[in-house]
Amino acid sequence: MKDRVHLYIAGRVQGVFYRAFTMEVANSLGLTGWARNLSDGRVEVIFEGSKDKIEIAIEKCYKGPPKSRVTNIDVRWEDRLDDFRSFSIRY
Repeated sequence: MKDRVHLYIAGRVQGVFYRAFTMEVANSLGLTGWARNLSDGRVEVIFEGSKDKIEIAIEKCYKGPPKSRVTNIDVRWEDRLDDFRSFSIRY
């Protein structure tokens, strides 16, 4: 069974390679989706794949890359849409 999660990640997450970090996490776990910066300073991420791999990705997102500081992640589980062939960074 494959699932989908929509994350809104707050804290020091822009300008610290956070989106590139989420791409590395997704690729290492075989997840698809995307990440983008939001105008309010958060990063928005969608992961699709197996629920156990998504849960590992969420744990990694709480840690983030070395210069980040995550203060909150709003986690919203959704129905999987199979929209993606890979993981990408959106601008």
